[in-house]
Amino acid sequence: MARAGLTTERLVKAGAELADEVGFDQVTVSALARRFGVKVASLYSHVKSSHDLKTGIALLALGELADRAAEALAGRAGKDALAAFANAYRDYAREHPGRYDAARFRLDPETAAASAGVRHAQMTRAILRGYDLTEPEQTHAVRLLGSVCHGYVSLEAAGGFSHSAPDSQESWAWVVDSLDALLRGRPLS
Repeated sequence: MARAGLTTERLVKAGAELADEVGFDQVTVSALARRFGVKVASLYSHVKSSHDLKTGIALLALGELADRAAEALAGRAGKDALAAFANAYRDYAREHPGRYDAARFRLDPETAAASAGVRHAQMTRAILRGYDLTEPEQTHAVRLLGSVCHGYVSLEAAGGFSHSAPDSQESWAWVVDSLDALLRGRPLS
């Protein structure tokens, strides 16, 4: 019987909110039980462990991020698609730092294959169809885009760009322009 209206979905959503407030690494079943004012044992019929809870949060975050990226990409191609995709990730990370970290949580292969992570890869490859890349360059480019976006977002979230000029938005635009130039095979300026 559900206590306090608890469901797996409600707990995962509350866990995601908690991750945004205190950091994904601080999310535990105990912390969630305190949030709901219930005993830890009350949650175990809905989540098996903190790892199970974190997996649920990761899946939620991957789905939200994929939905946001898909919406941003609709009707766009080339550099516009690249910028929309990159901005969707950066904006999500800024608005939901704990969830963004959760999206990087290591999932077991079966769970990962059934997650929205597959949609992310498909969208990245769709963007890259606007560039003249063959394999293995396309796979390299998928990894490059993920690395650059995640690296920039992580450094920015840690305050790495807050004390110097130009501002981080100007640098971000330069990074996206540079990625586009690189992918088009143009020399960087």
